[in-house]
Amino acid sequence: MTRTFLAVIFWIFASVSALAQEAWFEVEALNPGLGEVADDIDRSTPQSTLEALLFLARNGRFIDAANLLDLSGMETELQRDRGPVLARKLATVIDRKVVIDWGDIVDRPDALDANAPSENAVAGQARRSIRLWLLDLDGREVEIRLNRLKAAQSDAVWLFSRQTVANIEALYAVYGPTALELALPDGLREKAFWGMQWWEVLGLPLAIAVAVLAGWLVFRTLSFAAGHANRKIYRDVLNAMRAPLIVAVITSVMAWATRELFVFSGLIDTVLSPLIVLGFVWAALHMVINVIDAILDRLVRLDDMDLAEIGHDKNRRLATRVSAGRRALIVAIVLVGGGMVLSSAKVFDNLGFSILASAGALTLILGFAARNVLGNIMASMQIAMNQSARIGDKILFKDHLCHVERIHFTYVQLRDWTGTRLVVPVEEFVSESFENWSMQEPELTRLIILKLDHRADVRELRDAFEEIVGEVDQKELGSSDGRIVRVTDHDVFGQEVTFCLPCANPNTAWDVSCEVREKLIRRAQELQANGAAMFPDAEPAEAV
Repeated sequence: MTRTFLAVIFWIFASVSALAQEAWFEVEALNPGLGEVADDIDRSTPQSTLEALLFLARNGRFIDAANLLDLSGMETELQRDRGPVLARKLATVIDRKVVIDWGDIVDRPDALDANAPSENAVAGQARRSIRLWLLDLDGREVEIRLNRLKAAQSDAVWLFSRQTVANIEALYAVYGPTALELALPDGLREKAFWGMQWWEVLGLPLAIAVAVLAGWLVFRTLSFAAGHANRKIYRDVLNAMRAPLIVAVITSVMAWATRELFVFSGLIDTVLSPLIVLGFVWAALHMVINVIDAILDRLVRLDDMDLAEIGHDKNRRLATRVSAGRRALIVAIVLVGGGMVLSSAKVFDNLGFSILASAGALTLILGFAARNVLGNIMASMQIAMNQSARIGDKILFKDHLCHVERIHFTYVQLRDWTGTRLVVPVEEFVSESFENWSMQEPELTRLIILKLDHRADVRELRDAFEEIVGEVDQKELGSSDGRIVRVTDHDVFGQEVTFCLPCANPNTAWDVSCEVREKLIRRAQELQANGAAMFPDAEPAEAV
């Protein structure tokens, strides 16, 4: 009983395996309008079918080559007339636009790829349809595909699919020879090297030269216009647009030349198409950066720090938001443009592997390496959203009294009161506490702390403080109610006296407090010279 059961299981498994290995499409007949297939035509594997098409096309045997197409979508009486024409046009399209990786085209009747990675969906399976290439056609992607077909009482063969045959005319209209190419001498249309024709070897440098000439004319025109502009804003706009427009014009000329004048071979197009898309993306990105930078330059004058003045809160918020918008637009353009460049470079998908599918480990490595950059970008967006530090704000960061000049992707640019620029990573900036003197109300109280002898008469210094403050420009001072003097601490060396100085402007508060401190010390020195005990009598070593 057990042996019978095992035998049945083995028979079922063998039958399923056999069915899986024999994968094809059943058809009633294969191109009955073409007649007998020549003996030297091998259609048993995907590779042999593709080789046969290219070989027969080079030798002008298009009637025989028609037997490599699935013409079932055509009436039988038209197959012998239309089949050779379609075979010639398909061979031309493949020769011009398809970069064939012969190592990726399986030379087995069942198209089973024994070298496919185990995570591949078709690993270890017989196939009845494989894709050779993807081509753009009227805004959509169409495939050049081989199908395995089997008619009654005949062996299974590999033919170019019925849908591929239906798209041949449209593909040939787009990727076939242009009128200019057909007008060239026959010698220029002969093969040169690397699968290119001689007209391509000569035409590509010529197209590049024309594109560069167009870019140079744009440069001269915009430079002339900027030099004769009667307003600074016009000159700034023209200068900001110059470099992006030059790149856009050069890219446009190349795109037009490769689409309308010349249709370059797949080898050149595989490299040229992504470069054209990359040119447009770079021009758009550079245009956005230049325009927003011009706006920021008008909002933020880094030389005289107008933005830091009192009453410019609205401009500081606007400048910070514009800067954040700049970063967001750059990220969006880079992501969208990167996707467009990768989608235009279909060589990865066409050659049988995908960047996202086969480079998972590489993606993880790049993500790990870029974690600090991404963290800084997110932190810079966080600053823009919570407005904890705006462009033009006066802050005290790690004992540095600074203005915020710029908030970049990965760092914050601060300007110290001495004019020194501090470059602080954004993540460090948001993780450290700092004082923002410009946030909310501009008024703030500066504390002037003096260490005095226990016998010092604080009342005399309190009167001196009121007198000194009265000499300061009253526009720089805050409410008089905040001017107080307190003994805030003491130790064995003496008492600590704190003078509270209300200031109206955070940008000048530090300077005013330094001036008042200097005059208070001078007044204390005068009192001590007259016999009053003012400063503690302590040795430097004891103070330490």
